Amino acid sequence: MEVKMPWFVEELKENDPEYYPVVADLIQKALTPRVLDEKTKQLIILALDACIGASEGVKVVAAQAREAGSCEEEIREALRLAYFVRGMDTLKSAVWAF
Repeated sequence: MEVKMPWFVEELKENDPEYYPVVADLIQKALTPRVLDEKTKQLIILALDACIGASEGVKVVAAQAREAGSCEEEIREALRLAYFVRGMDTLKSAVWAF
């Protein structure tokens, strides 16, 4: 499976041609399906991007998840899990007010 590199990684080809192959190889290894299939990996990446506030990444990865076979309910569930995980930090910190 050939993995499409994110645009900002493609920028390394010109800006840091020595480092580009290192990053590209890591991405290729991380995204190539092994035990987890492509759809599952895309849903995990989607949730992680949502957690870190990577709006553009969420948009791109949601499209990739759909291309990999994810339905809207799977995308919603992944994003709900992201909110659950991220929201728990807020709740845990807030309880110290009392």
